[in-house]
Amino acid sequence: MADAAAPGSAEQQAVVLQDLQFNYPGCNAFLKGIDLQLPKGSRTLLIGANGAGKTTMLQLIAGKYMVGRDKIRVLGQSPFYAMDLTCSGQLSYLGTSWRKDVAFAGYGVPLQGDITAGKMIFGVEGVCPERRRQLVQLLDIDLYQRLTTMSDGQRRRVQIAMGLLKPYDVLLMDEITVDMDVLGRMDLLAFFKQECEQRGATIVYATHIFDGLEGWISHVAYLEDGRLVHGGPRSILPEMGPGKKLLHVVEEWLRKERDARRAKTAAAAAAAASCGAEQQMLASVVPSRTPLMPNKHLAFFR
Repeated sequence: MADAAAPGSAEQQAVVLQDLQFNYPGCNAFLKGIDLQLPKGSRTLLIGANGAGKTTMLQLIAGKYMVGRDKIRVLGQSPFYAMDLTCSGQLSYLGTSWRKDVAFAGYGVPLQGDITAGKMIFGVEGVCPERRRQLVQLLDIDLYQRLTTMSDGQRRRVQIAMGLLKPYDVLLMDEITVDMDVLGRMDLLAFFKQECEQRGATIVYATHIFDGLEGWISHVAYLEDGRLVHGGPRSILPEMGPGKKLLHVVEEWLRKERDARRAKTAAAAAAAASCGAEQQMLASVVPSRTPLMPNKHLAFFR
């Protein structure tokens, strides 16, 4: 019988990032040397200011952009090259672009058909009937309601159900609960926690909404300007010790980052202003470099 995998071994890691660097064409480095290991069954909160690189990082893990084979490993494979990861549903990504995949009225996309939620949900083949029933009940979906009559939050519930119908091993989520009410979001978080504990699923969740996350997360990844500043199990992060509230810790990180950015911008502006003032002063005291021309030469230009 094979020996059990040692703690922290590759067999126990669902997602591994090793010196991950990425830049869009024509731009400077966007993600800079990220190292992160997320074990199977973990629930990771991905946080950071707007533009920090959260969505890009999730899309890279989902295999949407090409990087070196050894830079990202999901379930032991490189997601960009291992198409079976996404085709089989083992690796699932629900993000902001996914929100518009279905042509719903109200998203600036032409309506392709006035159909009911039930026709969409039951139109997916190869789904466990019990899982489908559980998701419909969990998300409180009216199977007979037509999509054209739904609010944004109701449409969101249908889309989430569609994305979760088939079991996953690694789930990447980018702000998918932003339109949901508090009760729906809490029920969904409880479902995700159950998925991790019972099936060993791994979840990476990027969000700015912290309701219900206090006892939900097991790991934290905080990005600052494309760099992983805080990352790893929540239990070993000194900032998140006993009695520390998640919201207060993240707020402190964000304020510290913002203040440093403002100070850097102010220093750069002051340096530019000083340089401009110096140039003006030099222009006032240094004589013109235009050579003096005798009158006989100036007459030629009249």
